[in-house]
Amino acid sequence: MGKMKGEKIPPGYKKTEIGIIPEDWELVKIGDVFNFKNGLNKAKEFFGKGTSIVNYMDVYQHPGITKKEIKGKVTVTKDELKAYEVRKGDTFFTRTSETVEEIGIASTIVDEVNDTVFSGFILRARPKSDRLNLNFRKYCFASQIVRKQIISTSSYTTRALTNGRLLSNVYVPAPKTQEEQRAIARVLSDFDKLIESLDRLIEKKKLIKKGTMQLLLTGKKRLPGFKGEWVRKKTEIGIIPEDWEVRRLGEVCRINPESLSENTPKEFEFNYIPLESIDKGRLKGFNKLKFENAPSRARRVVRKGDVLLSTVRPYLLSHFYYNGYPKNTVCSTGFSVLRCKSDLLSKYLYFHLFFKTINRQIDKILAGSNYPAINSNDVKSFQISLPPLPEQRAIARVLSDMDAEIEALEKKKEKCEMLKKGAMQSLLTGKVRLKDHIDEVLA
Repeated sequence: MGKMKGEKIPPGYKKTEIGIIPEDWELVKIGDVFNFKNGLNKAKEFFGKGTSIVNYMDVYQHPGITKKEIKGKVTVTKDELKAYEVRKGDTFFTRTSETVEEIGIASTIVDEVNDTVFSGFILRARPKSDRLNLNFRKYCFASQIVRKQIISTSSYTTRALTNGRLLSNVYVPAPKTQEEQRAIARVLSDFDKLIESLDRLIEKKKLIKKGTMQLLLTGKKRLPGFKGEWVRKKTEIGIIPEDWEVRRLGEVCRINPESLSENTPKEFEFNYIPLESIDKGRLKGFNKLKFENAPSRARRVVRKGDVLLSTVRPYLLSHFYYNGYPKNTVCSTGFSVLRCKSDLLSKYLYFHLFFKTINRQIDKILAGSNYPAINSNDVKSFQISLPPLPEQRAIARVLSDMDAEIEALEKKKEKCEMLKKGAMQSLLTGKVRLKDHIDEVLA
């Protein structure tokens, strides 16, 4: 429950069991407005065909579930269909997870659905009344003030769990009028639409980049100023222009050129990049460490312009181009550090790590292995198509510009998500009111 000792109550607000809310709002106890039911459990052989089923991931990924988003199928009897039916307006909560943060995530069915049931990993909350507006329910259970209650009342043994009895005792702050609930939902829905449109644009740009890589990294399309597209030669890795060549990485790169020795001073400080800090070329974070406290894998020294190739589960594409940030960096031995020689541009090599030519060579090695990893000798053997250096530079520039455009859109999306999160905390607690602007919002 919310801490209220010493909290100052602004004019027009009141103190409640879970925190301060507007005077003309109320606390709605979930058990007073919903009836709960556990979902359907079936053996795995019943899944894959038959009746539509709302699954855990449907609820986890979508605050409002449309008919087209219900992809799962299960074979059920008539009695099961009747007992576990799904209707428009039903709200679902995730029932079990490995972490308490994923317990009680809510989603509401926003379309008319027929012949649909729901999984045993989620709980159905069927409304007894229209006290909470359907669209308001897409968001009201995700506010911090509600999530805290859901998490604090859940149980944990080997997995985190909640149930209808526990959720029934959770309070949701809500405006008394349907109009204000609808206005709040409309504002938050507009954020969702903007985020979804950015998602679509990002995916479109990624597809364009993928197609461009296919053309430029094979020489099927030559950039202005570079000739030879009509004369091709066959190689082990495919057909390339006659003025290109095929080289092994061991010939054009130094592999793992520097490492920290066991004699490194204990007080030596560095920035450490572990495998999990890289997501498809993007640095998510790093750790500042002293050598005496560093894990044994923190050994490979990285210099500006080096390329990191993930050798553990390389199919996750956790590769990275190091542009010099952060300074004084060491990476995990789960990477091979590739330092290019004079006839290979590091950015050109970096883009090849995400392209089929090298990935097919990696897949071939993994196919005969019991563990999803490659070693430095494997890396040295990988073949790459190599145009003259000026053309490498031109290709890398085109693909880098595409990356910059995608990154700018992703940052814009992240900003929108942060703004939505802030809006949810303000609007769903009444800290910011829309009551004087309802007609504008709903127009």
